[in-house]
Amino acid sequence: MSLQFHRAVEDMEIWSAADDGFSFVITYESPAGSGFHGRAGYVASWRPFYRSNGAIKIGGSAFATFTEAEEACNTMLEYLTGLH
Repeated sequence: MSLQFHRAVEDMEIWSAADDGFSFVITYESPAGSGFHGRAGYVASWRPFYRSNGAIKIGGSAFATFTEAEEACNTMLEYLTGLH
């Protein structure tokens, strides 16, 4: 099982994917400039798709590459789907 991320907002570095009742988002953060501010890198988060819970940041964020963040999301999906 592999999440298929797509760019969610045209002018910002935000990608999203959903599968098996869970929503995942990857954003790029940097300490300065436009966009999200934080430690430089790709931040991954998830939340249950059909609940109004806030997003949960995936451990290890901020990742150095988009691929690392994507792999972390896929690992988290495997873990979450194994729980139910």
